[in-house]
Amino acid sequence: MTLLQGRAALVTGASRGIGAAIAELLAAQGARVMRVARTLKSRTSGPVQDIPCDLTDWSQVSRLAERVSEAGGPPDIVVSNAGAFLLSRLETTEAEDLDRQLALNLRAPFALAKAFLPAMSRNGQGSFITVGSVADHVGYPENAAYAASKYGLRGLHETLLEEYRGSGVRLTLVSPGPTDTSAWDPFDPDRREGFTPRAGMLRPADVAEAVLFVATRPAHVLIDWLRLGPTGKA
Repeated sequence: MTLLQGRAALVTGASRGIGAAIAELLAAQGARVMRVARTLKSRTSGPVQDIPCDLTDWSQVSRLAERVSEAGGPPDIVVSNAGAFLLSRLETTEAEDLDRQLALNLRAPFALAKAFLPAMSRNGQGSFITVGSVADHVGYPENAAYAASKYGLRGLHETLLEEYRGSGVRLTLVSPGPTDTSAWDPFDPDRREGFTPRAGMLRPADVAEAVLFVATRPAHVLIDWLRLGPTGKA
């Protein structure tokens, strides 16, 4: 039997990169997977259902939760992965840059948690996994707006962890180091001093494996924070 047979999982930011890898792995392990992203078209293929949703629009997130609940109740697993990435020094970061980072990396996960956690808690079980970043606990140059949003995300996670402790819902923050996705394309880390070259970064599948590990622990086991990073070797 596969690890997630009979379980339902919802993954945001699932159209590409880390989110797509997570959705693929959870489906391969038997889960019925709802892939959520603004750019997806409504369709169902085998155990995978694609649902378009702009997570920065609270009304769309509320409708998403209603749709999912009406179709079968709250998911067993929610992976809050959608986000945005930016490298920019303070003096070149505009107000709209900060607003975009906060909207996608903090406000959207807040809306998702508000939409799903109460129902999961009433159900008395589930795993709510937030994908953060090494930048949610370490400061780096050119990360002012990005780190502000990710540190906020970690604060949100730690608060919700206490609010829902004992509810049966397990909350986990997965904080990966640099991961080779298209988010790096505009910044060319191979040509930047002090940056991990793409060949030495984590792969999306590595983060997906970490999420699967968290989601498949016995019900009495809580992993509140999982940090992973590359060794630096290709």
